[in-house]
Amino acid sequence: MDNPTAQATLPLSGIRVLELTFGHLEGCGRFLADLGAEVLLVEPKGGLPSRTRPPLKDGVSLHFASHNANKLSVELDLDDPADLERLAALLDGADLFLDSTPTGWLERSGLAARLRPQLVTLSLTDFGRSGPYAPFAGSNAVLLAMGGVLARSGIKGSSPLLPPGELAYETAAMQAAWVGLSALWNVSNGGAGGYFDFSVHEATLQILDPGMGVTGSAAGGRSALELAPRGRPPLGNGYPIFACRDGAVRICLLNPRQWQGMSAWLGDDHPFTDPAFASLSRRFKVIREINALIAELFRERGVAELVAEGQRRGVPIAAVSRPQEVLRDEHFRARDSFVDLPLGNGAVGRVPFGFVEIDGQQAGVRNAAPELGADNGVQWSAATSPTMSQPMRRPFVGIRVLDLGVIVAGAELGRLLADQGAEVIKVESGAYPDGLRQSLDNRPMSISFAQGSRGKRSLGLNLRDPRGVELFKHLVAQSDVVLSNFKPGTLESLGIDYEVLVRIKPDIIMADSSALGNHGPLSRSMGYGPLVRASTGLTWLWRYPELDEGYSDSTTIFPDHFAARVSAAAIAAALLRRQRTGRGGRVSLCQAESILATLASDFLEESVAPGSFVPRGNRDRFDAPGNLFPCAGDDEWCVVSVNGDAQWRALCEVLERDDWLGDPRLVSSAGRLAHAAELEAGVAEWTRSRSPVEVRNLLQGHGVPAGDMLRLDQLAADPQLQARGFFRTLHQPGLDAPLLTENAPALGPLPEPRIRPAPFLGQHTLEIAAELLGVDAANCAELVREGVLEPASSEIEALLADAASRTLEPEAQP
Repeated sequence: MDNPTAQATLPLSGIRVLELTFGHLEGCGRFLADLGAEVLLVEPKGGLPSRTRPPLKDGVSLHFASHNANKLSVELDLDDPADLERLAALLDGADLFLDSTPTGWLERSGLAARLRPQLVTLSLTDFGRSGPYAPFAGSNAVLLAMGGVLARSGIKGSSPLLPPGELAYETAAMQAAWVGLSALWNVSNGGAGGYFDFSVHEATLQILDPGMGVTGSAAGGRSALELAPRGRPPLGNGYPIFACRDGAVRICLLNPRQWQGMSAWLGDDHPFTDPAFASLSRRFKVIREINALIAELFRERGVAELVAEGQRRGVPIAAVSRPQEVLRDEHFRARDSFVDLPLGNGAVGRVPFGFVEIDGQQAGVRNAAPELGADNGVQWSAATSPTMSQPMRRPFVGIRVLDLGVIVAGAELGRLLADQGAEVIKVESGAYPDGLRQSLDNRPMSISFAQGSRGKRSLGLNLRDPRGVELFKHLVAQSDVVLSNFKPGTLESLGIDYEVLVRIKPDIIMADSSALGNHGPLSRSMGYGPLVRASTGLTWLWRYPELDEGYSDSTTIFPDHFAARVSAAAIAAALLRRQRTGRGGRVSLCQAESILATLASDFLEESVAPGSFVPRGNRDRFDAPGNLFPCAGDDEWCVVSVNGDAQWRALCEVLERDDWLGDPRLVSSAGRLAHAAELEAGVAEWTRSRSPVEVRNLLQGHGVPAGDMLRLDQLAADPQLQARGFFRTLHQPGLDAPLLTENAPALGPLPEPRIRPAPFLGQHTLEIAAELLGVDAANCAELVREGVLEPASSEIEALLADAASRTLEPEAQP
């Protein structure tokens, strides 16, 4: 499968990664390998536990096959001094070390002394190496419960619902890659390497549906805490799903043009033809009545007909696809979103190719997962260590980014780079404002915009005017990265697509992101997160198995925050290649494919066992008891995730169930699964009289993965988050109170992010025009009069002056 020539052009070609993770966050190393790194998987004698992790196909773990493609394998006896010395020699040649070894093992083995200062060591654990939860045993369910995700998933009046797949681990793996590549870029520019303490728990809080992060445009600028302070939402009014003749479709009606298209589709005699209903807030007051009319219109029509008609009328719409339909979807087939993956013994499955395209080519599966010890003969020469000239620097200092991004995915990507030192200039216009600037009270600053654009500068520039385009090109010549998540074709229509920009600055890096990718039959469709989730099968899977219409993804904004991390990591990789070769490039992300990649193992199983990928609810699939359990109090819950015989025995000890321990039916995971309902009833009887925290502490004290379901209003007081400095304070002019905001993506030897306010529209226009564009005062005044340059309004200037007259907050200082 491998193409050496293609691999040599990948951005991480020449980077060596040593992975000693025992099957933990294997997706991180897989992504680095996709990008061209040589990733060497260190396996203990007999192989990693993940080689036998279910589901299996003819004895092959589908998880291992999908998460270890493109890697190499070396088998070492980690109790043998000779093999430990071999491992130390490999560390001497590595650029990045992925480490999930038990706490203290590196010191006891003597390997800690071999971690040179320029080596980036990325520790990957469920709760980090410090804080009161550091000893806790995790699981996907535990992390979603304690990460504030579970409390908001499901339907009002029903129990909470775990999302499908293993989204906590799969998304955290990409944030880990972002941390590792940022650190590698830092080392290559004179910074220190060192030890980075990465927590999946914290990544879950930052990526899936962050309580302190950016919310979608439909939120009207409100925070997640305002939208879902405690419970779960009512059944689907926000992004409604409608049954039709052969399935279901979802629509998103947000702006006035979209409502006009839907209104015309309903005909000219319905009760909501008044132009006032173009207002989202006005429409939402009668949303049930409107949805009833749409349901009647759609009921007897087919999915394909509705999608085509919606696209023709400008109504954002998508099929609610099932996994088997996704695998044969024409758009995904045209994009080669799925590729063949050999499974051994002649068997072949279909798996999502990966996450990103680099220079128009997929950076994904090239080789099948390695046989155990297939690369035992590999030797790495000692790495050349760059000089540390600025040990404590933010990685992207000196990098200038032009940010054309909008809404969540666009905002987050620029913010991630700004946090780590880049100069990020948000290029925007009052005629086409970023949806995050909209708020229900019409203030010039919203909470959501502040969270997503903190630390940026704002350039008001009219790109519909040729003079504005020329000014933008002048900025490109002085910049390193351009970000965009417009609908494909938009940049071409403005005359600033990649082919134009690369002629202006040959080493420019462009990162574009779109809902369905920049090519394929549906690439230019209107894309929103709810539609992307529907088209990838996630919506159909994210429902109660016993309820045909129990769709439960209406409050999530996945994959926006996640897609931003994938793009950020790929940008860091592209910068490393540019430094090595002088070549820029294009990073392209299809948000739909980012979802598919998080469900790789499940889609692989569906391809070899059709009908296996279905909604599964809260019950663990591979051992029991593993489920959601009621606790003392009002709507209080915990999760328990038994995995293996040792944890089973520990659970029985805590619950004082000697009868279970002595029951021959329950000695294996298969036997426990066969009697899961009986076991769950017994656990529920025990948990009902205890608080979620009491259940968690009792079980975790005996090594059983268990977690309390945390709500957003409980996070600020969480002792683990406090101990690890998870939160910072953002003092934002234009808002009534300071905001809690997230800190760094991992603990490590880097300065904390500079927490600076988000800009008002055009706040920095005049200074950028003078400093970077060389526009003199007379020309600047003319360009302002003619609407080419858009400075901040007098109202904003007064607000900023008032803010400046008060005490400068410590967080706002350099």
